[in-house]
Amino acid sequence: MLLNPEIMHEISLVRTIFRTLADNFSTEELDRVVVIELKVGPLANVEPVLMQNAFEAVVEEEEARFRKATLQVNTVPVLVHCPACDQTSEVQQYRFVCGNCGNPCANVVQGNELLIERVVFRD
Repeated sequence: MLLNPEIMHEISLVRTIFRTLADNFSTEELDRVVVIELKVGPLANVEPVLMQNAFEAVVEEEEARFRKATLQVNTVPVLVHCPACDQTSEVQQYRFVCGNCGNPCANVVQGNELLIERVVFRD
């Protein structure tokens, strides 16, 4: 099976995730991984569905040790913190304004993440 060129960005990200796991866990631990949870914000340029497809493709072609693992992509909203009124609010429809006072606000405090949030191992 050839890897789908439409998901090459996500494939690269999945490979990086696997390298990060390999750098932080032993071979024995990696063989017991059952869930990999990601925390992804809308500004991270990652499509959750494409990430799932990339995960399955890389596992099938390159990383057989993760065949029993699942990828869980947890999305978080974009939040901005307003220096004018000291409030944090959620960005709606990519309008970067304070939800409290209405001032323009570009101080993003959440929403650009692509993090390995948690790894679950079987006993």
